[in-house]
Amino acid sequence: MTTPEAGVLGTSSFGLPTGAAGDSAGSLAHADLIGRLAREIYGQGNAASAPLAPALPAAPQGPQGLESLPQAPGQLSLPGAPIGTPSVPPGALPSGLQPDAAALGAHNVGSPSVGLPGLTGPSAANPFGATPAPAGAGFIDTVTIPSVHPLADPLSARHGLPEFFVPTVPEVAAFLPGSRDLHQKIAQDHPRANAFAHAIAPSLVPADPSKSGGDVAQANFQRTGHLSGEPVRAAQPGDDAASASGDYYFLSDSIQTQSRRASKPHAFPRAEPSRHGGPAPRVTSHGSSPVAAPFDVERVRKDFPALHQSVNGHPLVWLDNAATTHKPQSVIDATSEFYARHNSNIHRAAHTLAARSTDLFEGGRDKVRRFLNAPSKDDIVFLRGTTEAINLVANAYGRANVGPGDEIIVSQIEHHANIVPWQLLTQATGATLRVIPVDDRGEIIFEQFAALLSGRTKIVSITHVANALGTINPVREIIALSHAYGVPVLVDAAQSSPHIPLDVQALDADFLVFSGHKVFGPTGIGALYGKKHLLEAMPPWQGGGHMIEDVTFAKTVYKGAPEKFEAGTPDIAGAVGLGAALDYLEGVGLSGIAAYEHDLLDYAQAGLADVKGLRLIGTARQKASVMSFVIDGHANEAVAHHLDARGIAVRSGHHCALPALRRFGVDQSLRASLAFYNTRADVDAFLTALHRLPRR
Repeated sequence: MTTPEAGVLGTSSFGLPTGAAGDSAGSLAHADLIGRLAREIYGQGNAASAPLAPALPAAPQGPQGLESLPQAPGQLSLPGAPIGTPSVPPGALPSGLQPDAAALGAHNVGSPSVGLPGLTGPSAANPFGATPAPAGAGFIDTVTIPSVHPLADPLSARHGLPEFFVPTVPEVAAFLPGSRDLHQKIAQDHPRANAFAHAIAPSLVPADPSKSGGDVAQANFQRTGHLSGEPVRAAQPGDDAASASGDYYFLSDSIQTQSRRASKPHAFPRAEPSRHGGPAPRVTSHGSSPVAAPFDVERVRKDFPALHQSVNGHPLVWLDNAATTHKPQSVIDATSEFYARHNSNIHRAAHTLAARSTDLFEGGRDKVRRFLNAPSKDDIVFLRGTTEAINLVANAYGRANVGPGDEIIVSQIEHHANIVPWQLLTQATGATLRVIPVDDRGEIIFEQFAALLSGRTKIVSITHVANALGTINPVREIIALSHAYGVPVLVDAAQSSPHIPLDVQALDADFLVFSGHKVFGPTGIGALYGKKHLLEAMPPWQGGGHMIEDVTFAKTVYKGAPEKFEAGTPDIAGAVGLGAALDYLEGVGLSGIAAYEHDLLDYAQAGLADVKGLRLIGTARQKASVMSFVIDGHANEAVAHHLDARGIAVRSGHHCALPALRRFGVDQSLRASLAFYNTRADVDAFLTALHRLPRR
């Protein structure tokens, strides 16, 4: 390797490269930005003279704690506090975002230490301390990027990031005039430059200090009911991944075909093709500015029998989809047919019913593989749900790879199921749990995540969509940066799987977990995806039948993955029902679902902005179909009962996400959550009921 030659790049009076950037004020801003990128990649020194050997960014200095973040009851926002109000007293949060560095200290949760990165130095609004570019200098205003569902068909970096946010340093440089030469030099000489620059690109555009995240989100929401002021581009519907045949255990093709024909094929509610090609959107007729859907919403609703009932004398309006979803008739039929015609334990038998059951079970596994675009169905482990899947990774991977002094990273907006298993692991191993903080919107502060990563980090476990706030985390970028350190990443997709197309290969996820009942399937079934080499290296977690090759009183020889993680009789009917649910989602099309739900969310949030005293908790620019809120002068439980009396189901409580809610000064909230079978009529009924709350 060689070092950049000072004569080529030059050095400004600020110790930053100038030769590639020119002499104008705008170019100086670009040069400042480029130099800081180089320092981030090479370490702490002048970019023009830093050694080119890979150097990981320094870890946060000293143990950092959580005292200054709301962690206990009683830290509530003042009555009448507007949407996006910080969760701690005024003056405690610089720029309205995070606690003062001096207030941070060591804090223990049980035995393990839990830490946030230090927040000294540049503010969160201007994380690299770069001079903001003058007006017209060509920087993109990242605050006003529209809130659009990131679709993975094809998966691309649609996380509200600048358009230049692409995987390679030279392409990043294309957005910065005159800077390509330096970036090409970095890309050529530094083995991790591309991945690292790809991952930290969100922080490379200096934010306008006058536009703090919470204030902008609050102002936009109060003015328009939207979290951004730009029009939303509706995603085009597309077919999900094509089915691939899997390896089955007993049945011949003819018997498999006969078994599949035992139930009537389900006609999926696709829209009729238009004369211009592609599906013609069906438009719901409820309310003004109707939402266009690339599928027949009313036909979808007919497929869900639970939606067609009265509750307390009113038609059911189900807005508790983040807790669980209702099941289409095809899922009910598939589960019922299994018990009526095929019921048998799987594997290890020669009779026909065992063969049928085995094929149905393994067929469900292959449908999960297809849903996630996993390389092989052997990368899929069936478990009871997301919680058990995370516990499996924490116990099997974690206990084999995590030791004293090591670190595990989660975010501040995780479900308890992605906190407690890692706390148990740290208690058992002497490791430390590190926490990525979020800003007033509920978005993770990416620069703080980058500061937390170090050679001590053994795994990052992050939610894709926060269950209490709806925030869509930039998991692709989190994975890219983590992999630059050689750190594997677990993605909790419990809340994203029913809303956003998933592609584990495009994400390069090491582990991904989700639950059947969140994707319109049965309860008690879920799945873990793991990269083959990781699953093969992990020891079993539980012992029992089927997961063994041989047993003596001296030792046991285990099968390979996935069988070694599936001890005992699994939920066979659950796997069959989950496969049917994924077939249904594939038939409707997740890309179209994401676009439809996004528009419905915008419509609902616009209506919530008109409810007197309502404070929306979580105003992320990238958000799934979740709305958490509190209303001044009304107890959450009382509001939930008021809605239930009118047939409207919402969730009231802490949503198994106490740290997330306490970040915003509350212990509990109301939560309304949407699915693709909800309509504007549902939203209108919900909003009307809120406007009719008793006056206080």
